[in-house]
Amino acid sequence: MTLNELEIGKPGKITAVNGQGALRDRLLDMGLTPRTVVMVRKVAPMGDPIEITLRGYELTLRIEDAAMIEVQCD
Repeated sequence: MTLNELEIGKPGKITAVNGQGALRDRLLDMGLTPRTVVMVRKVAPMGDPIEITLRGYELTLRIEDAAMIEVQCD
């Protein structure tokens, strides 16, 4: 399952960050690393972007970026 498919309020653990180059590096720099617990807090009215909580802060991601992050539900 990918991060954009995770249900609102349900925690998941990142298992892999896909993508290449600068985009993957940017996602990793924002704290989206394997074994990090994330939770989707909100989804914009039109479905893009989504707001997630991780490591004690909120982060907003585009759906296409969230689709590159694989998560596992606990």
